[in-house]
Amino acid sequence: MRLHIHIDDDVVEQLDERVGPRGRSAYVERALREALDRDQRWGLIRSAYGSIDDAGHDWDDDPAAWVRAQRRADPRRVG
Repeated sequence: MRLHIHIDDDVVEQLDERVGPRGRSAYVERALREALDRDQRWGLIRSAYGSIDDAGHDWDDDPAAWVRAQRRADPRRVG
């Protein structure tokens, strides 16, 4: 699909220095995909806010000890 967008001249110059005029579309598409993916991930993170209680966990007293115990409980882990 063709899409008409406005990009400032200085940005186009930097783009052309990096990828050349024939590489613009692929570069812009890749950058948009990355930005959309990042935005989606942040949306998922924000939607999870508050889903875990602030207290009442096994790890509350000593988080480092809890992590060590979890690691030791995994038979695939060496050491």
